[in-house]
Amino acid sequence: MYYNVNNWCLEVGRISIVGVSSSSLFLIGDSNHIQLSSSYDTPPESYIVGSEFTTPVEGISEYPND
Repeated sequence: MYYNVNNWCLEVGRISIVGVSSSSLFLIGDSNHIQLSSSYDTPPESYIVGSEFTTPVEGISEYPND
């Protein structure tokens, strides 16, 4: 991806950051190259990939008092 921004008359007076999300980049000034990466602390075996579900059987209730 190629992204070019020209802020010829950019002036920063005051900066106030209230919160930072888990994926953030805050940059003032010039940069020739930005490389972003991420890592997860959740083990791969705890991920749920896809959507598996069982269809309800007619006449059988999940709730015992129904």
